[in-house]
Parts: sequence; structure tokens; C-alpha cells
Amino acid sequence: MKGLTTIILLIISNAFMTCAWYGHLKFKDYTWSKSFGLFTIILISWGLAFFEYLFQVPANKIGFKDDGGPYSLVQPKTIQEAITLIVFMIFSMIVFKQKLEWNHIVGFCLIVAAVFIFKSGNHTILFLRFTFHFKNLSSTCLHTHLAIDFLLLIWLLFPHRIQTL
Repeated sequence: MKGLTTIILLIISNAFMTCAWYGHLKFKDYTWSKSFGLFTIILISWGLAFFEYLFQVPANKIGFKDDGGPYSLVQPKTIQEAITLIVFMIFSMIVFKQKLEWNHIVGFCLIVAAVFIFKSGNHTILFLRFTFHFKNLSSTCLHTHLAIDFLLLIWLLFPHRIQTL
């Protein structure tokens, strides 16, 4: 359960982080923020980052093995990086109405397809995933890949460690 709690907190944390890092780029579209200078935007982003830390720090604390969690120091960071890409892809499509091109998808998938090596006792997960579609990548296909990536993150929580290539 601590593993699932860690992942949920990391997802929430990443939502705030993405808003802090990229949300201000939409400020120009609103009359209330058109006159904001860079320093004001930085302060607003720091305010959002505060909420990121309210979820990120407990996620690391709850998930860390030395504090009774299921993960080594490196594992939550690796999971967080994959979550960051998924959250950013969704954010860019919803907030910025960006159409993700095939090269964006390939780039993100190559990063998400990085090899995860998790050790738990005598068991090791070696997980390698490549999801490429060079032609006719529909939005349904993209959503399917995002769902699969999310389910694979959840799958990592289960105690049955399988070696997959």
C-alpha cells in the first residue's frame, strides 16, 4: 500500500510541478496577468512549487526503504521521471492544445522505455518497453499508450517480480 501511496503522491506532485514550470506560459492569454513581470511570474511559480513539495517530500518519505517503504532511493526517482513525461504530455494536450507529433511520441517513449532495474531480495525486474508508431498515430493510440504506461507503473507495485525484455 505504501508503494501505491507513493505513486499517487508523485502524480499529484508532478501535476503541480508541471503547472509551476509551464503554466505561466499561458498567462499572456488572460487580462489579469498580462502586466506581470518576470519576477512576479517567478513568485507565482514558486507558490505552485510549494504545493509540489507538499506531495513530493511525503512521497519520498513514505516510499523510502529505510523509512519502512518498499523502494530504494533510486526507484521513486525513476518512477517520478516516467510520471513526469506522462503528466507533461497530458498537460500539453489539454492546456496548450498541442498536437503531439510522431517525433515527440518517439522521444518520450524512448525516455519512458529506459531500462528499470529494481532489486527486491533475490528478484530483479528488468523492464524494457519500446512503443513506436511512425505513421497514423491517432489520439486514441496515444491515449492507449499513456494508459499502458500508467498501468505498467502500477504493475511495478505487485510483489511478483518478473523478468521481461
